[in-house]
Amino acid sequence: MSNAITLKATVRTGSGKGAARQARRDGRCPAVIYGHGSEPRHILLEEHATRLALRGNENALINIDLEGEDLLAIAKDIQRHPIRPGVQHVDFLLVNRNERVDVEVPVNVIGTPAPGTIHMIELDHVEVTAPAVAIPEAIDVDITGVEGGTIITVADLALPKDVQAISDAEFAVVNVTIPTARDAGDAAGDEAGSEAAPAAE
Repeated sequence: MSNAITLKATVRTGSGKGAARQARRDGRCPAVIYGHGSEPRHILLEEHATRLALRGNENALINIDLEGEDLLAIAKDIQRHPIRPGVQHVDFLLVNRNERVDVEVPVNVIGTPAPGTIHMIELDHVEVTAPAVAIPEAIDVDITGVEGGTIITVADLALPKDVQAISDAEFAVVNVTIPTARDAGDAAGDEAGSEAAPAAE
């Protein structure tokens, strides 16, 4: 992730909810940039380009071209539309290529555990410190063949080079268990109930 995605921005002159609503109607996304002891700067981004840049990567490195001035940043808070696709507001944190940042990275479970077991994700994000230019998009947890009764903790994670966990080492991330008869019965009951549901008239 050493290459930043560039988004063009303009200075936001209007303030208040009315100005923000109008900007969104015009296909723009209000945002604020802060950090490094500087005053917050209010900007407008093209919403579609912003949505694509942040899709699938909560910690994308963004180069904001603010009317010719380049600002390197990562998203710290993304407000999305509750119903339809769309980014309504973004808080950006200024970074430089030589610093480390603290971020929350999503957990991505891969593989299939031992037969007859199920897995539960106990911690869906892990807080880490990483170089600003090398923040992982996700932390993979491989559960291939893992036996029931195994708890994978933060200490067990295989983190990328130069990435260290901040979350407590003893926190459970994934729990692989053998389902009980009650779990199996509940699942069977749910399936039977679905099949027996009367058709709508």
